[in-house]
Amino acid sequence: MTVGSDPVVRSTASPGRVISDWTPEDPGYWERTGKRVATRNLVISIPSLLLAFSVWVLFSAVTISLPKIGFGFSTDQLFWLVALPSLSGATLRIFYSFVIPIFGGRRWTALSTASLLVPTIWLGFAVQNPATPYWVFVVIAILCGFGGANFSSSMSNISFFYPKQKQGLALGLNAGLGNVGVSVAQAVIPLVITAGVFGALGGAPQPVVEGGAPLYLQNAGFIWVPAIAICAVAAWFGMNDLTSARSSFAEQAVIFRRKHNWLMCWLYIGTFGSYIGFSAGFPMLVKSQFPAVNPLAYAFIGPLLGALMRSVGGSMADRWGGARLTFWVFALMIAAVFGVLHFLPSDGQGGNFYGFLFSFMALFVLSGIGNGTTFRMIPVIFRTLHERLSAGANAEGKAASAHQASIESAAVVGFSGAIGAYGGFFIPKSYGSSITLTGSPDMALYGFVVFYVTCLAVTWWWYYRRGAETPC
Repeated sequence: MTVGSDPVVRSTASPGRVISDWTPEDPGYWERTGKRVATRNLVISIPSLLLAFSVWVLFSAVTISLPKIGFGFSTDQLFWLVALPSLSGATLRIFYSFVIPIFGGRRWTALSTASLLVPTIWLGFAVQNPATPYWVFVVIAILCGFGGANFSSSMSNISFFYPKQKQGLALGLNAGLGNVGVSVAQAVIPLVITAGVFGALGGAPQPVVEGGAPLYLQNAGFIWVPAIAICAVAAWFGMNDLTSARSSFAEQAVIFRRKHNWLMCWLYIGTFGSYIGFSAGFPMLVKSQFPAVNPLAYAFIGPLLGALMRSVGGSMADRWGGARLTFWVFALMIAAVFGVLHFLPSDGQGGNFYGFLFSFMALFVLSGIGNGTTFRMIPVIFRTLHERLSAGANAEGKAASAHQASIESAAVVGFSGAIGAYGGFFIPKSYGSSITLTGSPDMALYGFVVFYVTCLAVTWWWYYRRGAETPC
């Protein structure tokens, strides 16, 4: 059979089947078969990733309410619960970065999505008993890291489905709309915990210690269960595995010897690490610095803006270049951090919440754009690298080099996502440590400025300046 013939289309491109002749760089194949199949896989991937992000940041909304229903955890303990999912998610991402070429995108997406049922169901039962020990919440928080880990495998998987010139937009849509899960969680949880959404099946409400309407905090976990089950089934029956994406860990592990892998990890800490860290830490930061403000009334806005801007950043990078936009993202983030510092209270006095809020929203928007621009840089960098390495090769050698470039690009996309996610741990913990040591978060924020300066320098030297080693 020839590529693109009717029998091949029916046997290899149908939902839930292995595709053995995937050639998205062929314009004819892409228009005839590839675009339709890639779109279907992307459409299933996006809601699955959105739910993963919602589960990942559950504790950013739940911790605010735990003291209200009788859990006597300290502020530092609450900050730990906010930070632990990011720590576990980032660590798990390292392994998830390499699983798609080994197990297949369809199988892994279905199984990894189904794994989110464990922390959501357990959390729903744990919060119903105020005698539940702290260590149980620590374990559940760690298991919520499954949601964060899914990002690396999801992005790696989608990168294989699209031709290089369309990867920026596709990855931006997958990640950007997936990131909306952060905002969805912080918007939905405050609503569903006020009503008996599941009736008697959901359990009794918890009385509020200081009076007021009781809370159904179990809904913070249970509300996601039906959608997770649906997406897991949809992934199993509706997505595809690509044999062209198959490779061993050894073939992918070459990225650890690539300098640009580590440079992009550093930059992605600055963009995605900032986004997820700010998302996780913002409610507790507002609560500590502006006690009169209800943080959950504003917590969802920033993550939503950042998530929506991710696809915009990817699309802009396709047109104007990732390095140029990434450089200006870091420059403007430095200015925005100084804005946050300017509007914070000093010794518990003064401060301007709306100025603080505006500056923080700018950080969310910029980090969202940067998420898209940095990920667009990766395939360009590794395609350029392998074109140079295969400059003297024959046609077969060039084709093999191009295939290896796609394998390495996907691995770097996943691995940099893993390293970048550690920002979700360090940022909330930086706030907590700075407040404990100095009484304010200023020390942490100045540390962010120093880090962004290093990101600015890396982007300029290796990717943006005239004569840069790998302009992109």
